Amino acid sequence: MSNPTIVSGKEVANKVKEEIALAVKQLKKNGGKIPHLAAILVGNDGASQTYVNAKVKACEKVGFESTLVQLDANITEQELLIEVEKLNNNNAIDGYIVQLPLPKHIDEQKVTEAIDPKKDVDGFHPVSLGKMLLDLPSFLPATPYGITEMLKHYNIPTEGKHCVVIGRSHIVGSPMSVLMARNTYPGNCTVTITHSRTQNLKAITLQADILIVAIGKPEFVTADMVKEGATVIDVGIHRVEDNSKKSGFSLLGDVKFDEVAPKCAFISPVPGGVGPMTIASLLKNTLLAVQLK
Repeated sequence: MSNPTIVSGKEVANKVKEEIALAVKQLKKNGGKIPHLAAILVGNDGASQTYVNAKVKACEKVGFESTLVQLDANITEQELLIEVEKLNNNNAIDGYIVQLPLPKHIDEQKVTEAIDPKKDVDGFHPVSLGKMLLDLPSFLPATPYGITEMLKHYNIPTEGKHCVVIGRSHIVGSPMSVLMARNTYPGNCTVTITHSRTQNLKAITLQADILIVAIGKPEFVTADMVKEGATVIDVGIHRVEDNSKKSGFSLLGDVKFDEVAPKCAFISPVPGGVGPMTIASLLKNTLLAVQLK
């Protein structure tokens, strides 16, 4: 293969946002509730800030209301839990996220579990994950949900395929493996989940018809790890110093794109791949929260 189809999350995300904007117009017309998404941002981590701003912009674009709760980096865990409780009890807000990572002195799991599952549009609450496991209607974690939408948009065959997931995080790797094994499309794959303790990783990735990479290491996957005609979805995003660029950095994924792409039937780029889909899925979940009410 030399000319892979580029799986553009940007393109799919724009389509999803158009659909959501239409649904919001319809809600307005029928006197329904306008979806309202809130975000809690603790501290001033650059990447988190950029990401939350993009979420707020996306809300405006589709006609949602949005609220940003900005808190100081040295807020106590207790104070943060009070803010979470406020959002749980605020009927105007349909869904909200607490932007991760949180400062070291705050227990992320505790905060996640304090979120009302009916407003858990990030899909990280144990109730949401449990429902996903049982194939009950629920909020799916935004990034894996976005990836399934990309596969669907490009009609990438999944049934009976071997899907290898690199990375087992609760945010991407683990839920992704569950979704790809489900009895639906996209799904019905035979799934192998690999991680830092996996032996002979290359032997396993070479069997993958679909390779989903969420390991958090820049350009980790090289051409010799990918079989001809595979579909490769790259979840990683890394800012790497680059003096040839005006910004002073370039964005790299977990996959060595230029080297891997010629072997692929489908491949997602970084940036412009999975990233935009995460936000689109968050909006989809927020609309779902309104509909479930």
